[in-house]
Amino acid sequence: MLDLWYKNAVIYCVDVQTFMDSSGEGIGDINGLTHRLDHIAGLGVSCIWLMPFYPTPNRDEGYDILDYYDVDRRLGTPGDFVNFARECRERGIRIIIDLVVNHTSIDHPWFRAARLDPKSKYRQYYIWTHQPPPDAAEGVVFPGVQESTWTLDQKAGQYYYHRFYDHQPDLNVANLAVREEIENIMGYWLELGVSGFRLDAAPFLIELKGTNQTAQHDSYAYLRKLRDFLQWRRGDAIILAEANVSLNEILQYYGDGDRMHMLFGFLVNQYTFLAHARENADPLRHVFSILPQIPNLSQWATFLRNHDELDLGRLTSTERNEVFQAFAPDENMRLYRRGIRRRLAPMLGNDRRRLELAYALIFSLPGTPVLFYGEEIGMGEDLGLPERIAVRTPMQWSAEPNGGFSTASAEKLIRPVIKGGDFGYENLNVTAQAHDRNSLLSRIGQVIRARRGAPEFGWGHFHLVDVDTPAVMAHRCDWRGNAVLAVHNLSREPCEATIRLPAQSSKELTDILADRQYPSLGPEDRRIPLSGYGYRWLRLEGTRR
Repeated sequence: MLDLWYKNAVIYCVDVQTFMDSSGEGIGDINGLTHRLDHIAGLGVSCIWLMPFYPTPNRDEGYDILDYYDVDRRLGTPGDFVNFARECRERGIRIIIDLVVNHTSIDHPWFRAARLDPKSKYRQYYIWTHQPPPDAAEGVVFPGVQESTWTLDQKAGQYYYHRFYDHQPDLNVANLAVREEIENIMGYWLELGVSGFRLDAAPFLIELKGTNQTAQHDSYAYLRKLRDFLQWRRGDAIILAEANVSLNEILQYYGDGDRMHMLFGFLVNQYTFLAHARENADPLRHVFSILPQIPNLSQWATFLRNHDELDLGRLTSTERNEVFQAFAPDENMRLYRRGIRRRLAPMLGNDRRRLELAYALIFSLPGTPVLFYGEEIGMGEDLGLPERIAVRTPMQWSAEPNGGFSTASAEKLIRPVIKGGDFGYENLNVTAQAHDRNSLLSRIGQVIRARRGAPEFGWGHFHLVDVDTPAVMAHRCDWRGNAVLAVHNLSREPCEATIRLPAQSSKELTDILADRQYPSLGPEDRRIPLSGYGYRWLRLEGTRR
């Protein structure tokens, strides 16, 4: 029997180094994360996604890796990881980890061997040329920060290819030896208890790289090989691919349900923010009208914010500017000419009604919701930090010094804790919200539990529902004879939305989640009252068996 646990999961993304310091050295570690597992479990989370924790020179927050088979000693040991995995199992929480195999660190032993000896097998682990092509400046991932995809290595006497920073040379995945290494990496961590991987930079991993590649590189078909290996090693393990691709490429990543299990819903994410900026649901209705039908075994991963910038590159320039003006009016809030480097709460003006609406909406859309650590308490960002690090500040646990993140002196912290103002740890922290039934933390927990109690959202067939109010997003999910209806008012103005359901749907509508107490709805009621930024999840009574 297939174990499709990921269809109705809730995923929580953790950066180990900024979550909890157990040693007093100023940096979060695996033992600190383990000690805080009850917080994550209490939310109702069923899967933790760990950002890179491997040995690294840390020029790119751990995404520049020195050794795929170890734990960075600042963060702990493999033994600490095994204990963490055991504690997760006891709480019914699965683990997925970042699989960052598009590139390594320039200091990785493979690259050091490659640059010193052209006859070394590791020379073919990377992509080299004597002369970069004229279009070397095209395709850079970080425009305005990165200038070229080719860099001269003085020791090798050749240029090496890199999609990301120049200290992250791309691996040559057309090389079968590299593919074997990737399988070994996956196999190693599966044995240590993980339930899958978040595949970093999937489109760049499978592309034809450099100037001397041939058609022997089978592009999308390689995704099937990764899936096959994974399923043979552990049948219930998954791959969640980071693939911010165009509409006509999406199904290539899913295949017939035999390639990637999940993809992040980047298009839905971008149109969601356009809808919030306009306080109008038309952008959401549009994106769901153009998305392809994905295979039954596949799933979307839905999210609001994550560890990277909010990438708006799939919107038109006019649409992108609308979102910028609404949520990132200052140039310092923007990044790479396409995105926003802010957390959600400050983007939405710390408006509780609007925050709750945003989470209720994203948790009801088809797919598996993903939370970034700190979202559950409405953490802010530090725009004084460079690039994407602005949203990766230490977790705020209490009003104690350093927000309870570490007992080290402030100057020893991996980066500053946010102080003062609406988002400072003195007032905004887990402890304060845990004792407040009306806090955002309490509400997020309620939303998660309601979401997991309505598997129709994760498993069901999604339909847009006709509604007479442009600001209202209404949709229905049906599964195994059961049905739920979700209505969300993206406007600050209250309304009564008339929904149009098929005649055979004349059943009583019962609230399973709402922003406030509303009057009950009878079988004939199709006019649904909503407060400003209000929402209601309704079960069509009589459908549940």
